[in-house]
Amino acid sequence: MKRDLPRSIGFWGGSGIMVGIMIGSGIFRTPASIAAEMGDARLILLLWAVGGVLSLAGALTFAELGTMFPRSGGIYAYIYEGLGGTVAFVFGWTYMLLGKPLAASAITMVCAEHFNKLFGLDWNVPAMTCVMLIVLTAVNTVRVQLGAGLAIFLTSLKALALAAIIVLGLILIGGSSANLLAVDSPKPFLAALAPVLAAVLWTYDGWADVTSVAGEVREPGRLLPRILLVGTAITAVLFVAVNAIYIYVIPLSEMRGVPWVVPLVMERLCGPMGGTLATILVMVSTLGASHGSIITGARVTFAQARDGLLFRVLGRIHPTYQTPHISLWCQAILSCVAVCFLKQFERLTGGFVFTMWIFYAGAAVAMIVLRIRRPDLSRPCRCWGYPILPVLFIVASAFMTVLAIKASPVETLSWLGILVVGAPAYYLWRWLVPAEAPESVGMCPGCGYNLYGLRDQRCPECGRPFTFEEIRSTPQSLGFMVAVPQIEKSSEPEKPIGERH
Repeated sequence: MKRDLPRSIGFWGGSGIMVGIMIGSGIFRTPASIAAEMGDARLILLLWAVGGVLSLAGALTFAELGTMFPRSGGIYAYIYEGLGGTVAFVFGWTYMLLGKPLAASAITMVCAEHFNKLFGLDWNVPAMTCVMLIVLTAVNTVRVQLGAGLAIFLTSLKALALAAIIVLGLILIGGSSANLLAVDSPKPFLAALAPVLAAVLWTYDGWADVTSVAGEVREPGRLLPRILLVGTAITAVLFVAVNAIYIYVIPLSEMRGVPWVVPLVMERLCGPMGGTLATILVMVSTLGASHGSIITGARVTFAQARDGLLFRVLGRIHPTYQTPHISLWCQAILSCVAVCFLKQFERLTGGFVFTMWIFYAGAAVAMIVLRIRRPDLSRPCRCWGYPILPVLFIVASAFMTVLAIKASPVETLSWLGILVVGAPAYYLWRWLVPAEAPESVGMCPGCGYNLYGLRDQRCPECGRPFTFEEIRSTPQSLGFMVAVPQIEKSSEPEKPIGERH
């Protein structure tokens, strides 16, 4: 019987991981690029609010999926259950080779740059990035509770820092409400809309990552929806408010020529020490986002390996620390490779944004498919506003993909090539490594029949519905030897034992 990772992450730990990833480098880097595209401050703030609404729609969709399949893997698990093994393999393939290595290395690189800036050093940034990735991976290998605790600590610092910027902007004399008035826009509205939305949604990215550790969340049916909804809502409020302060302190015409807005804002509000405080803030923010990204990324590779769709060694659990140590270190190696070859923040993030929004839409499609094909599945949390919200989210994800291709066709098509190669790679894998026979995952609480797979959630022998918690509480699911009830043979065709999923 295969074990999942121990359930040791509570509400605050899960919220810390989620918000810590969302408050990364984007909120400090994208405001200047947005100002270079659009000249209406009120419209910019409206688009930040729209980004929050779209992220909340995604969080509501993932809340239903996360409580239906509360195991490690997140998007991978949802696509596997709703769209099948081929699509799930393509996602896991892309996520392992591109998604998380690109995201984690990009955010960590920003932290390394600001470390040099803070201490007046000129150390090699890619080398520093690799060292930081290795240290953070080691922390998460030792114990997931330690990793979740560090996520809570770093996220608290970041949220308090953003709140401090908001408060200082309101109580100190350093800005003007006239900055909120529209100025000349560098581009027409329709031409500016695509890059602005892309920047906004990149900044919000991270809301789905906590579902990758759903298998480690205590009481997922109760806590996971709260983590997703509360974390996304708090982050959206912070983002809209802090951008209002940015614009209040620095007019858009001036902001266009500044690569990093926060140091200038803090200097205006706090004097010469403001730049140093801002540098520390960015370091803490990116360190926390990198940490959370490392926690969640390895869980997808772990889940895929447990399903027999990657090398089995990647699905091992450390005998002492109870963490997916092989997957964590594999992710660290791929992240270091990405840093050494690409070396630029923009190239690292470009590949991540393009590929992930395709699969965000895929997960929402999987939820709709499961609603239609499997209405009998237990759903502790149902998506509000179904089907409007998930359809809206799918359209927004598709729109993001089209925007990315239009803006950078050469680079995005290279990422798309890696994604497409995943399909023939799946069939090659299945030819080299045939699917294993179904393995029991527990016993029916009603008749004691061995259960094979988690998709049906109904005993094929007595027809009794069951929940994940019920089968985990049976003796066999706890790892003890239990006799399989003997079924008398008859001339009738043998009943199927269920699929392994």
